This record gives sequence, C-alpha cells and structure tokens, in this order.
Amino acid sequence: MQPAPPPTALAINARGLVKTFGATRAVDGIDLEVPRGMIFGVLGPNGAGKTTLLRMLATLLTPDGGTAQVMGFDVTRAPQEVRRSIAMTGQFASLDEDLTGRGNLILLAKLWGFKGAAARTRADQLLTAFALTDAAKRQVKEYSGGMRRKLDVAASLVVTPDVLFLDEPTTGLDPGARKSVWAMIRELAGQGVTVLLTTQYLEEADQLAARIAVIDHGKKIAEGTSRELKAQTGSSFLHVTPADRARVDEAARLLERVLGGHAQRSAEGGELAIKASSATAASAAIEGLASAGILLEGFSMAAPSLDEVFFALTGKGAPADGAQR
Repeated sequence: MQPAPPPTALAINARGLVKTFGATRAVDGIDLEVPRGMIFGVLGPNGAGKTTLLRMLATLLTPDGGTAQVMGFDVTRAPQEVRRSIAMTGQFASLDEDLTGRGNLILLAKLWGFKGAAARTRADQLLTAFALTDAAKRQVKEYSGGMRRKLDVAASLVVTPDVLFLDEPTTGLDPGARKSVWAMIRELAGQGVTVLLTTQYLEEADQLAARIAVIDHGKKIAEGTSRELKAQTGSSFLHVTPADRARVDEAARLLERVLGGHAQRSAEGGELAIKASSATAASAAIEGLASAGILLEGFSMAAPSLDEVFFALTGKGAPADGAQR
C-alpha cells in the first residue's frame, strides 16, 4: 500500500541541493520552494545546472548533498513514491521511431494501466489536443522535429501527474505549436498540477511562470515574479535603432562610454539596449549619438524586459539552443 505523503502546501521543497561531476559542481547548494498548483520557471545560461536540478528532483540522479521532497516524499528515501507522483519530459524526444504517433500513445496508455478502448480513447484525446490527428497513422520517423516534440510532451501527459517536470518543452516548435503547448500547460496548472519547467525562451517564462528562479554556475542567483525580477535592475533601459546598420558597433561603443555597462543587441542586430539610470542620462547619450552624426530610426525608454534582466543578472544573453546540464 502506498504511504500517504506528509501534509504540505509545497509540491517541491529543496534545501542545499548539490550535484558534482568530477571537479564540477553542476548544482551548488540550491534551495527551492514550489507551492502546489504553481507554474515555476527555471532560467539560466547553458551549463547553469537546470537539467541536473530537474533530474535530481525526478529521482534520475542522486544528490551529493542537501535534501529534497516532492509531494512530501524524500527523493532519496522514497524514490518510488516520488515517481508515482510525477511525469517528466526531457529535452529530446524518447519515442519508438517505428510505431505510429497513435501507436506510441496507445502503448504508453496500456503501460499505465488503461485497457483497450480506454487506451485508444486517451491516445485520441492527446492527438487532438496537440493537433496531431492528421499524422496519427504515420510512423514517428516520418515526423518533423516540431511534431516529434509535441508527441513527446503528449506522451508525458497520458496520466495526469501531481508534478510535471518540463525540460525545455517547446524547443524546436513553431510559434503556433508553442502557443498550443502553453495553453496545455496553463490548463494543467488550472487543474492543480504543479509544473516546474526550464526554458531557453524568456518570453515563455514571462508568459507562463508565476515565479522564476535564475541559476548560473550551479547557484541560484535570483528568484521572484517576473515583475519582481525586472524591478531588481533598478533602472530603465534605453533602446536605440541606428538608421545606418554599418554604424551599430560605433553606436554601441558610444552608449557604453556615456552610460557605462554593456549595450545589448537585438536578435536581428539592429537595435541596441542599455541600462540608463535616468532620463537625463539617456538624453545625454542620444545627444552624443547626434553629435557623432549617428542618425536614429527610433529610440525609447522602457522598464527592463525579462531578457534584459537575465543579462543583468548573469552577464550573458538569453540561453541558446542546445543541451544543458
């Protein structure tokens, strides 16, 4: 008989978690409290320790130090009870290439104890939810990367868990598919499922997570709501777009000289953003650009975005695609 978990308002409660690989402390004394029913985001650059943290909480790795409970069960003393309470989707799809999409979901449903008709019904429900009905009878090896990712997330939801660990759940998805996964995640949280997700998309954390922890080099360096994290920078950001793209580097150097700090480039490379302590300081920077003959397509002052907060906290841009520890 499965023991009842101790009563707790926390789905996840970690204290001083440590994991080492040789001389590397991939996770270095992280504390985490995640209330039941919350979507909690974990952000950090590549190699920060996000995936290692999730794998310890999901009992896939044994901590080298500290303690953690999931739904009241200790991850080292009661791993089977933890596993009965959770589901996890990793960074890479774990599907049978030779089965159809529907076949994969039916197989998993049967492994979870669904009988014939019920297994097929659950598979069809998930295929519909993830807009995969048209591809249901195709072998997974014929799926695109985005389709495989959607099927992998669907596979983790055959049984609704108490806690769902999502490691970069929308990597490789197009914007439409990403939004459909976001809707599913919100729906699960609305049903009381606790969701702990890592993501390389700062917009994703901003859209989904009620609280966000930022980790770097294995340590938690900040935690709060999106609004609280943005407030930690203590300044607004000046955004400028030079009319002549060939002078963007020159403009960045001038902004850094006048305002201090580092000028961040947009993904397209044409817009610069830099912290400005006041409107007066921003005006001085714009005047400096004008004096240098650098014409602007536009400029604005705004509260920091989560992307800019991430840079301010870690000194790095948003995490890039790729595997993470």
